[in-house]
Amino acid sequence: MITAEETTTKSKLPTNILKLYSQKVTTADEAVQHIKSGDNIVVQPGCAAPFELIRALVRRKDSLENITLYHILIVGGLPYLEEGMEEHFKHKAFFIGANSRKAVNDGRAEFIPIFLSEVPMLFKLGRINTDVALLNVSLPDEHGFCSYGVDVGTIKTPAEKSKLIIAQINKYMPRTLGDSFIHINKIHHIVEHDEEIKELPQVDPDSTPEILAVFDKIGRNVADLIEDGATLQMGIGAIPDSVMKYLSDKKDLGIHTEMFSDGIIELVEKGIINGEKKTLHPGKIIAGFVLGTRRVYNFIHNNPIIEFHPQEYVNDPFVIAKNNKMVAINSALEVDLTGQVCADSIGTKFYSGIGGQVDFIRGAGRSEGGKPIIALPSTTKNDTISRIVPTLKPGAGVVTSRGDVDYIVTEYGAVNLWGKTIQERVKALIGISHPNFRDELTKYAKEVYRI
Repeated sequence: MITAEETTTKSKLPTNILKLYSQKVTTADEAVQHIKSGDNIVVQPGCAAPFELIRALVRRKDSLENITLYHILIVGGLPYLEEGMEEHFKHKAFFIGANSRKAVNDGRAEFIPIFLSEVPMLFKLGRINTDVALLNVSLPDEHGFCSYGVDVGTIKTPAEKSKLIIAQINKYMPRTLGDSFIHINKIHHIVEHDEEIKELPQVDPDSTPEILAVFDKIGRNVADLIEDGATLQMGIGAIPDSVMKYLSDKKDLGIHTEMFSDGIIELVEKGIINGEKKTLHPGKIIAGFVLGTRRVYNFIHNNPIIEFHPQEYVNDPFVIAKNNKMVAINSALEVDLTGQVCADSIGTKFYSGIGGQVDFIRGAGRSEGGKPIIALPSTTKNDTISRIVPTLKPGAGVVTSRGDVDYIVTEYGAVNLWGKTIQERVKALIGISHPNFRDELTKYAKEVYRI
């Protein structure tokens, strides 16, 4: 647990660093006065968003225009995405969250399709020039280093490339280890504001018992594919949570993942996740960010088994592949009968993004003993729409190609498509589709694929 003693470290700063720190302290409203029209701003995303700075920026809207804000999804309301803000603020999303979906599809915000591993490279290589970084970081340690806390992945590199860094120093931000620090001499303006970090619970409160039962079956089917000594990529949501319920009989599991949530804590405490068999960073949990609750924030605070790194490292497929028995578990909106995976749009309507799916599918595919897995319910809308489809919806994006796809898992089983012909794939996927749609899918397959 993060205690007052552990987080109150400003008084421990050496005199010279304390003097520098004090010179930079200002209010949020004063700090954002240094932002000017036309600036490109990168915002720390996820549960780490600096809402005090965001609110101050929006209060300045009448004196600003053509501000562009870059980030992946942020948990919580974003006032600069409200209708009527378009002449002041434009958001360009690397991944679409619930709070930006309508703005993107209405044209008030824009979507940049990109692999998560390459997001920081846009800034590192100067494809996007960043004028301002807005951060939410921990109190400094006795050496003057603040931690990026719960989200390092896509912010550390662009922040280092920014001309102006404004940081909200927040006692509630945990101190995470790894490549996750910024020194106060790199921060131009410090805003001392303590605010609870946003939380994202694992289970959707709107999930019905029937839906949870489906996820439970999927979790069991995925867990059956995981061997002792495997290294896992596991995200947030009902499917990863369900998988973890069925790992209690496994041994020596490791974690190398773009993000994780509360679900891994119990497995770590039981010694099931210990990283002892990992071939890269043995004994360490490697990640870029967390999306979870206060429980996981307390768990990662000053925890020496956890290392956070920028996403260009964590999600590099060549780095991922260095983990033997790498198991990548990702989801999809729909999969066609040839194995094409759509995960970012519903037809022409953008829904989420590419994220780290392809990074980890390719990394796990090249890992010795690795298993790339796409897991999804066989239907949606109370079993009225099949997620295994003859063809993807018109305009739907192919995130994982039929050449990259390997395991597909639903509540009706798991199939391995790697090296299979189109006809073999079609038969296999029909076999794990919902029974209500198998006749319809078989009829289409006979007409088109001559099975």
